[in-house]
Amino acid sequence: MSRLVPILLLCASNVFMTIAWYGHLRHKDKGLLLTIFVAWMIALPEYMLQVPANRMGHAHFTAPQLKLIQEAISITAFIGFSILYLRELPKWTDYVAFAFVVAGLAISLFGRIAVFKTA
Repeated sequence: MSRLVPILLLCASNVFMTIAWYGHLRHKDKGLLLTIFVAWMIALPEYMLQVPANRMGHAHFTAPQLKLIQEAISITAFIGFSILYLRELPKWTDYVAFAFVVAGLAISLFGRIAVFKTA
């Protein structure tokens, strides 16, 4: 199986996660219990994509590498969501922080040999 499949599944799961976790910020007039229920319904497909992604991905990446990949995808999805849906532009410091996460991912993936996984 390709290393790309789990990454694509993580991308798809992060779309659902970002909407579930942050979509309600534009609908503050809705009740909290309704908001929680709707968020859980949106999050269900996230789990249905994320769990298989991590299971498949663990054949190619270590668990810490998978977590770093997920974080980089999550931040990328969130920045797009923040700009397009919430209409909030990240500050330059947010982009610098994101660059540090991506740098950490690069170090994890390319800067060391996975101890338990053959790549």
